[in-house]
Amino acid sequence: MSPSSASSDPVAAPARPALSAVLLAAAGALRAVADGRSLTDALAGVAPALRPATQAVSFHAMRQLGWAAAIGRRLVQRSPGALFDALLQVSLSLLRAPQGEDASAVPAGMPVYAPHTVVNQAVTAAAGQRALAAYKGLLNASLRRFLRERAALEAAVAKLPEARWNHPAWWVDQLGAAYPDQWQAILAAANVPPPLTLRVNTRRASVEQVRQALQADGIASEPVGAAGLVLAEARPVAQLPGFAAGWWSVQDAAAQLAAPLLAPRDGQRVLDACAAPGGKTAHLLELANLDLLALDADAARLARVEQNLDRLGLRSDRVALAAADAADLDAWWDGRPFDAVLADVPCTASGIVRRHPDIRWLRRAPDVARTAALQARIADALWRTVAPGGRLLYVTCSVFPAEGARQAEAFARRHADAQRLEAPGQLLPVAVGATPQAQHDGFFYALFAKQA
Repeated sequence: MSPSSASSDPVAAPARPALSAVLLAAAGALRAVADGRSLTDALAGVAPALRPATQAVSFHAMRQLGWAAAIGRRLVQRSPGALFDALLQVSLSLLRAPQGEDASAVPAGMPVYAPHTVVNQAVTAAAGQRALAAYKGLLNASLRRFLRERAALEAAVAKLPEARWNHPAWWVDQLGAAYPDQWQAILAAANVPPPLTLRVNTRRASVEQVRQALQADGIASEPVGAAGLVLAEARPVAQLPGFAAGWWSVQDAAAQLAAPLLAPRDGQRVLDACAAPGGKTAHLLELANLDLLALDADAARLARVEQNLDRLGLRSDRVALAAADAADLDAWWDGRPFDAVLADVPCTASGIVRRHPDIRWLRRAPDVARTAALQARIADALWRTVAPGGRLLYVTCSVFPAEGARQAEAFARRHADAQRLEAPGQLLPVAVGATPQAQHDGFFYALFAKQA
C-alpha cells in the first residue's frame, strides 16, 4: 500500500521553539526530500521539542516549493549550495503566507509569521551554521529584495507550471490531459491542508458517543459517511478522547468506503493484501467476524497493523499477519481460496498529496507506468486466490488513469470470469470551497465478482 491516507497536518506545540531553529530543521527536511527521502522519514530525525513546528513549516514549504524554487532562482543566480537554497525556499514560503487583514483567510494549520521575523530568523539560522555563515548577507539581501520587488518577481515566474501550480510540470501535463475540465481544481486541492477525519470503531463506541466526548473536550465535529467524524480543527491524535480506548481510527472519508464496498459477512475468509498501516484491515474487522489474513511486503509496516489492531481490540486467533510479496503466491498462500480480497495496491499516491505534500516532488514521470505494471502483476496474482462467487476490490489512492480506470478495464479484459460490479470508480480530491465534511482524498475503486 502507498503512504497512509490517514495522516493529517500536525499541530504546533504550545511553547514554540526559536523560529531560526525551525527554519534550519525544515531546510534540512527539504534537502532530504530533494535527495529522495520521504518527509516523514526526514522529520523523524528532528528533535522531539522541535518536531511539531518543523512539521508545520515543512508541510507548508512543500506546498509552495515550485513557486519558492522559481523565485529563489531569480534572486540568486549562482547558488552557494543545496542547504542555502533550501533555507531560502523555506523562508520564501513563509513570506508568501497572507499578512495583515488577509491573514484571516489563512487555512487551518498554515504557519504565519511577520515578514521581518522571518527575515531576521532566517539570517540568524544561517549565521549559526558553518556552511552558511558566509552567506548570511546574501540571504538577507535576497529576502529583503523579495519583499521590495514581490509583484515583479511573482509576475516573472507566473507562467511556469511548477511555480503556478506547485507540482512538477509532468504531473500538471498528465492531469490536464486526463481531466481537461477538472485538473486545476485537483491541483488546487492538493495545496489545502486537510481536515482531521476519524472512523469510529463501532465495536467499542457509537458515532454519537465519540462526538459528545469530543464536544466535552471543546472539539466540534460533524458526521460523514456511516461511521466518520470530521473535526473542526486538528489536534494531536493521541490527545483526543477515546484514542487509548480504541474508539476510533484516523481515516479519510474516501478511504472509509473500502471495507463497506467489499461487504464482509460473518464467517468469511478475507484477505487484506498490501495491508499496512492497517486502517482498512481494522474496518473490515469492525464490520464482521472474519477469518482474516493481513498481508504486506514490509515487515516493519506490518508491525503497525498489529499495533493498531491491538489498540482497537480487534486482535484474535482468527486474525493472521504475514510479511510477503502479494504477487508471490508461493511465499504465503496455502491454496485455500478467499471469499473476499481487498487489493489496496501500491501506487504513486497522487490522490493524497494534500496529506503528504512531498509525494509530488518525490515522484518522477516514469513512476506511473512502473506502478501500473506492478499493480497489474499483483491484481492478476490475487485473482487466483478468490473463490468462485467471491469478490475482489481493487483500490488505489491515485488520480492517474493508468493506475485506476485503465487498469480496471485491462484487468476485466484479461479475466473472462471477472464480472465488474457497482463501485465509485475514480473519486477526485475535493477541498477548495467545500465544507470539511465534504472534503476527501483522491481514490479509485473497482469491484469484481468471480463467476463460478
